Amino acid sequence: MLASRFLLRLPVLSQHGICVEARLPRMVSRLPALIGRRNFLLASRGAWNRHTLHIPQRLARSQPLTTSAINADKNKHRRTVDAPIVGYWTLFCASMVFGIIIWGGLTRLTESGLSIVEWKPITGARLPTSEAEWEREFEKYKLYPEYHKVHIGITLDDFKRIYFMEWFHRNIGRLFGVVYLVPAAYFVYKGKVTHAGAAKIGGLGLLLLGQGAMGWYMVASGLEDELRQRPDAVPRVSHYRLTSHLSLAYLLYAGLALYGWSVLRSNHLARGRISSPDALRTLLQKPQIVSFRHRITAATLLVGTTCLSGAMVAGLDAGLIYNEFPTMGLGITPPLSELWNPFYARGDPSAMWRNLTENPATVQLAHRVLAMTTFFTLSALWWKGRRLPLPLSSRMSLHLMYSLAWLQVALGITTLVDFVPIANASAHQANSVLLLASALRLLHTLRPLPRIPL
Repeated sequence: MLASRFLLRLPVLSQHGICVEARLPRMVSRLPALIGRRNFLLASRGAWNRHTLHIPQRLARSQPLTTSAINADKNKHRRTVDAPIVGYWTLFCASMVFGIIIWGGLTRLTESGLSIVEWKPITGARLPTSEAEWEREFEKYKLYPEYHKVHIGITLDDFKRIYFMEWFHRNIGRLFGVVYLVPAAYFVYKGKVTHAGAAKIGGLGLLLLGQGAMGWYMVASGLEDELRQRPDAVPRVSHYRLTSHLSLAYLLYAGLALYGWSVLRSNHLARGRISSPDALRTLLQKPQIVSFRHRITAATLLVGTTCLSGAMVAGLDAGLIYNEFPTMGLGITPPLSELWNPFYARGDPSAMWRNLTENPATVQLAHRVLAMTTFFTLSALWWKGRRLPLPLSSRMSLHLMYSLAWLQVALGITTLVDFVPIANASAHQANSVLLLASALRLLHTLRPLPRIPL
């Protein structure tokens, strides 16, 4: 019976282009061993593999898969690199964070950050439209100390301008949340990221949510009624919280940029778009390149620290004093009695350390020292790196970083001596992000080339 069924299928197989003459003697010799078995087609599947013979699916009989076969199939189709679209998406998100940082700096420079006195993550996205709504928001603002000490007697039109600055800053933050969280869920659900990629996306998402919470926590510090009751208090957000808010933004920017570059690099490697990967891998593992990479890592951390020091200067309005360079008053530094003033210890002799973070003169001096240390460090690394056999991408990033370092120093000095004009100060902050990005890019190009499993 089995033999007859087999012979009946021979014409069908021939119709599909399968040459059975060469295999017929072997199969006929095996027929006796198969007689009595209930699954003839399954037994013959090893000899006539349907993928080799191109037998249509309707002629094949399914075989129950064992656990090992299922695991092997899963491993075969497991993603080893994230999809390229994920890399482009994260780099776009990084560019949005860059824009949010710049607009946030403008909001701080125009003293607009305390104009919205309520935290409404959903309903707050709507801008007032009628005069009655604007009047209600204005009346709320009048209840808080900034109106009584900073924007004394401003008109409704003036209030609309500062309100829009803060409203727009919050709404581009909301938009960024949508642009990040919705595609992130889609990419993970569709399996376009690896397990490691999903973990990174989740971590960056938590950082995004923390950034939003820190933003409101920062604003709340400037709405405290104590700022109106104390005659010497200036209504502004806590410079500690401002620095924390900005540091989270820098971390988010750096994480998105590094992740996006890594995804695109892995895809270029997997698709053979990197010429001579073995030679490049060997070059990046040379001791002199490894040592240079470690120094760039330290320099990148120094750049980030200097940026955060600038946030302390902005939070204390420390750029409005000692508007000379390179001197500070009559000397290179202010008098020690001013830098280490007991006033900032608040009556506690053991708290003199507060001068380092709350004394505007000391904070500005610290920022100057950090800025010049960063500049000379990057200059030394540029001088050393230009003589190393760096890859082309690394060499371009090195020159870009050094050029931005010069520009950052020039912008910082002009901002200081011109008493912090908004345009200069904003450009100074924007260039600090670009300088950090160039250092991160250089560091990324010097990372060891990954090995993509096939």
